[in-house]
Amino acid sequence: MLHLRLITPSDRTDDVVRLIEKTVGTAHLVVVPGAARNPAGDVVLCDVAREAGDELLTALQELGLDKSGSIAVENIDLSLSLRADKAEAEAPGEGADAVLWEHLTDATHEESTLSVTYLAFITLATMIAACGVVLDSAVLIVGAMAVGPEFGPLAGISTSIVQRAPRLALRSLIALLVGFAAAMAVTVGFSLFMDALDLFSQDQLDAARPQTGFVYAPDAFSFIVAVLAGAAGTLSLTSAKSGALVGVAISVTTVPAAANAAVALSYGDTEQTWGSTEQLLLNLLGIILAGTLTLLAQKYFWSRQRLRTHSG
Repeated sequence: MLHLRLITPSDRTDDVVRLIEKTVGTAHLVVVPGAARNPAGDVVLCDVAREAGDELLTALQELGLDKSGSIAVENIDLSLSLRADKAEAEAPGEGADAVLWEHLTDATHEESTLSVTYLAFITLATMIAACGVVLDSAVLIVGAMAVGPEFGPLAGISTSIVQRAPRLALRSLIALLVGFAAAMAVTVGFSLFMDALDLFSQDQLDAARPQTGFVYAPDAFSFIVAVLAGAAGTLSLTSAKSGALVGVAISVTTVPAAANAAVALSYGDTEQTWGSTEQLLLNLLGIILAGTLTLLAQKYFWSRQRLRTHSG
């Protein structure tokens, strides 16, 4: 269930209440006249089944409530109510299959912002991965994958394509490109520094690396795994099962490939630099493609579900 807290202008409250009352899957409607001060108006509270949430939010925006008042949405972790159970049973489809498009757009907008924190995470992840490729350590590679924040901008690009949101696309693309460019540049300097301390060497980079050699040797499986991981990651975002993102993060070799390219570049190894860059681009393309197709499929199937419900 979702909990909605609405601030409505007094002259629109009746319209909002009627909308909520006729929406299948709502419960626990509360109206507090004159309670809001900024902006001034009435406060309307209600709970709605997740699978009915997107339709209600869209209708509230069509009433202009996002401009004249306020719409706040929270997830309800536990609701002990027979009325809530009935509302969920009446709502079409399953909550796990529903996509809250406004929530997804807002979440990807936040995750795809080029902030100091984002740059710090992607740079640290790339430096950790650099240690992993030189030492041929699978543990360090997995750790770097888990730290990398690049899935946010990738999901943002997919969402922007489906939702036709050019600003989100531009923001996500900038975060992705600038983030990787900055991380790789810093990692080149980090590699030279470690070499000066005799902690990195070109012999280590050129040696047989059974644990990490795959990061500069792209093949068909690189793209296949990226596609599968992209689909899984997108589903985890839309279904609010964020725990699955950890598995997605350690399934693709974006950060390790960027790290290997940076270390190889610091030693002038063009072969590994190019191979790692190919691996990076292949993974990015696979994730974006899979994310976009997954969102399109969810949008199509959910719209069909709503049509069947309304026609029935």
